[in-house]
Amino acid sequence: MALKKVLIVYAHQSSSSFNAAAKDTAVKALAQSCTVEVSDLYAMKFKATATAEDIIGEVKNADHFCYAEETKLAWEEGKLCADISEEQCKLTQADLVIFQFPMYWFSVPAIMKGWIDRVLTLGYAFTQEKRYSQGLFKDKKAMLSFTTGSQESMFSADGINGDMNVTLWPLQNGILHYCGFQVLAPQIFWAPSHVPSEARSTMLEGWRTRLQGVLEEKPLSFTPSDCFDGEKGFQLKPEVHEKHAAKEYGLTVGIHLGKALPPNNQMMAGV
Repeated sequence: MALKKVLIVYAHQSSSSFNAAAKDTAVKALAQSCTVEVSDLYAMKFKATATAEDIIGEVKNADHFCYAEETKLAWEEGKLCADISEEQCKLTQADLVIFQFPMYWFSVPAIMKGWIDRVLTLGYAFTQEKRYSQGLFKDKKAMLSFTTGSQESMFSADGINGDMNVTLWPLQNGILHYCGFQVLAPQIFWAPSHVPSEARSTMLEGWRTRLQGVLEEKPLSFTPSDCFDGEKGFQLKPEVHEKHAAKEYGLTVGIHLGKALPPNNQMMAGV
């Protein structure tokens, strides 16, 4: 049986950072049973901006340039620039993608957002017909592994930063699930720069332990595409509404039906 392939998309400037240690821990732990490749975005000097330079040769409509449509054509014709094509090749081969990064402004660093913008092109990563639970990457798994600058209590439902489940919804639903990935629960390292070295070592040991069975984990729960009516603006079908009318919580963080958010919907599998 062929070994599973893991791609780690890594974004941190310092090799002595906790994020580097988390990345190195993953490489060592996964290499025992998988083949692992790392895209070190800062070391690669990966271009963060999505521009016409991403296309080899002339664009089809220079007067009204549309990045999504132009890169779709370029992908179909083999005219995407080398750095995008190389990353798409890695992604195509991967069974699991781990995004390792420090959370910046409640999201990913600009260089990682650039990877998302440029590598997940229309046609290659999604189409209007093939997205969410019908997505092109539905046989792949993906997860976020990141550090925060704030303590866990600050990212709670009554914390000053708000519920981390809400913070993660655009990343996990709007990017990963949108492309069809089976999204595994995030690995969150809470404020490692504000805890003793022993606590950081414990965090890394927990990560190492989790990685031993990560490919067998159950993914997070998202509402299937067939629950929505495409002919009516992709609204939730009446029968789905009726089925959940008496329930205490909404379906997901985003599709909450005006109800209380399901606890840990973006942080624990099966919720």
